[in-house]
Amino acid sequence: MNLSEWAVKFSEASDQNKTIKAMARYFTCTYMLDMEQAKVIVEMIDGKVYRMNISPSGMDAYDFALRASAATWREFAKPIPKPMFHGIWAASFREDLKIEGNTLVMMQNLRNFTVQFELLREVGVPV
Repeated sequence: MNLSEWAVKFSEASDQNKTIKAMARYFTCTYMLDMEQAKVIVEMIDGKVYRMNISPSGMDAYDFALRASAATWREFAKPIPKPMFHGIWAASFREDLKIEGNTLVMMQNLRNFTVQFELLREVGVPV
């Protein structure tokens, strides 16, 4: 699946997710998923995907970023990932995931972000 198709699939899955719909009224932030071969900036406004920037430049702003190798992202996206790939904290402690930027914004949106992140197990990753 190419990056454009993935972005549409991820946006739709997020916007249709019952948990996000129920809890994410104030889920507003911008974050980058750096998958080594692909980078995507996701802009959320009031629980909806507002924009998916699939070709960000070095000057495009975001609040925080998750950066890891393509292999790590592929493992995250498995329906049942190996131990230490089941969530961002485990992977940041034991694997190559790096969390950068304004982590306060991430923590303020953590519950909704975690639900959205786990959608990768449904939609896969583009790497």
